[in-house]
Amino acid sequence: MNANITATRRVWLRAAAVVLILLIVAGAWLGWARGFREEPQPAWVFESAEARFKYGSIGAEHDAGVPYWIFYVLPRVFPEKFVQDGKPAPGGYAALGVAWEQGQELPVGFTKKTIGFPRVANNCAACHTTSYRSDADSNPVFVTAGAGHTVNIQNFFRLLIDCAKDPRFNADILMAEINRVTQLDLIDKLLYRFAIIPITKKRLLEREAQFAWLYRPDFPDWGRGRDDAMNLTKYFMIRAPMDDTFGPTDIPAIWNLGKYHWDKGHRLNYAGDSHDVYSVVIDSALGVLGAAPADKADFAAQVKWLQDYLTHKAPPKYPFPIDAERAAAGKSVFDAHCASCHASERTGTRIALAEVGTDRGRLESWNKWAAIKANETVAAMGIERRGLVEEDLGGYKIPFLDGIWLRAPYLHNGSVPTLRDLLEPAASRPKVFWRGYDVFDQAKVGFVSDGYDARRTGTRMDTAGKGGGNQGHEFGTALAAGDKEALVEYLKTQ
Repeated sequence: MNANITATRRVWLRAAAVVLILLIVAGAWLGWARGFREEPQPAWVFESAEARFKYGSIGAEHDAGVPYWIFYVLPRVFPEKFVQDGKPAPGGYAALGVAWEQGQELPVGFTKKTIGFPRVANNCAACHTTSYRSDADSNPVFVTAGAGHTVNIQNFFRLLIDCAKDPRFNADILMAEINRVTQLDLIDKLLYRFAIIPITKKRLLEREAQFAWLYRPDFPDWGRGRDDAMNLTKYFMIRAPMDDTFGPTDIPAIWNLGKYHWDKGHRLNYAGDSHDVYSVVIDSALGVLGAAPADKADFAAQVKWLQDYLTHKAPPKYPFPIDAERAAAGKSVFDAHCASCHASERTGTRIALAEVGTDRGRLESWNKWAAIKANETVAAMGIERRGLVEEDLGGYKIPFLDGIWLRAPYLHNGSVPTLRDLLEPAASRPKVFWRGYDVFDQAKVGFVSDGYDARRTGTRMDTAGKGGGNQGHEFGTALAAGDKEALVEYLKTQ
C-alpha cells in the first residue's frame, strides 16, 4: 500500500516538474518574444537608398527608442509641451520643424522597429534633411543629406524630459489614451502598464542630469536648424562636468563627402576636429544611439552603408532659373576674390580665427582633453577609427561650396541669413532674423527670414546673443554692388 502511494507521489511530482518547466520555458519565450525579439523593418524601407536613409534603423531603438504607443499619445496627453519659440504650438511633432512627407506615418529621420514591441528612434536623416518651397502655396521639396534648417533638436530633447517629469506620465493616464487609439492584446496591456511605461519614465528621467545645460537661462535657445554638437558630446558621451562654454552651430549638409581626403590635410566638422568621413559617420551614429551599439557587426554594416551613400550623394542642382550671363561674370569675381580659399588646396583645411574673425564660441566648447576622452570612450566600445583630432582648436574649416545655395543660413553658427547678406560688412548684416522658414529667397539666396510667415513659423535669431555673433568673413564686402549680384548668381551654380 505504502509503495503504491509513494509511486503515485513520484508520478505527480514528475508531472508537476514537467508542468513547471513548461511554464518556465513558455514564460521565458513570451518574455523574449514580447520584450527582445527583433523583427526586420518592412521591405519598402529598403526599396531605394533615399528611403533607407530617411527611415532605415541604425540600431538606436535598443537604448534610445521610445515605445511606439507612448510616442503616439504624447501630443494628446501633453499638447502644451510642444512649443515653438517658447509658446505652445499646434501640430504635435510638426511643431518641432521635422520634415514630414505626405502619407508617411512618422517624420523623416524617425524610425520604427519592433524589438519585442514597436519602438521609435532616430537616424541621421532627422537632422540631415533639407526642405524648401518656391512660395508659400507650394509643397515642400525634401533633399536628403542636407542641412535640417527647420528642425528644433533642443526642443525635442526637452520635450521627452519634460513629459517624463510631469505627474501625468503614469500608467493610468497613458494607458487610457492608448486604449482610445488602439486595442492592445492582454499581454501587451500588462507589459505597457507594469513594465514599459515605468521603465520608459525612469530612462527619460535619467537623461535630465546629462541635459541640464539645455535649460540654462543664461544661454539662448539654439533655435531651428542648430545644435551645440561638441557640448552634446562632452556631456552625453564622456560625461564631462558642465562648464560655461556655448557653441551652437548650423546643422551641416553632408552630401558629397567623397570630396574630403584626410591625407591631403582635409578635416571635417566646422572646426576641423575630426580626421575623416568614417570617423564622423561613426561618431554621429553613436550620438544617435546614445550608447554602445547592441550589435557591433550590424552597426559596422550600417556605418559602411551610410559612408558609401554620403560619399556618392550628389549635391542638389539649383532648381530655379539662373541668369547665365550674370553667372559667367560672377565666376570672374569668384576667381579673383574667393577661389584662393574655396577652390584651392586650402579648401577643407583650417583657417585661423584671427584671419576669418568669426564667433569663437564653437572653438571654446571643445579642446584636446575632450578629444582624448571621446576617443578613449569609443575605443572602449571596441570600435576602431582615426577619431577626433587630439589638439586644441585655433580656427574653422574652409568649406567646399557644393550645393551652397541650399546651406543657409551662413557662417558656422548660422548667423547670416543669405549669401547676399554675407557680402555686406558685419555691421550691415541683419542683427535679428527668423530661422527655420522654408520658402526660398531666389534673389538673395537663402530662406525668407522676416515677415509674418517667417516669424510665425521660425525661431528668433539674435546675433547679439552668446555664440551667435555674425562678425567676421568680411571677404568680398568691398565689392561693387553689381559684382556682388553677379557673384551670388554664380554661386547658384555650385
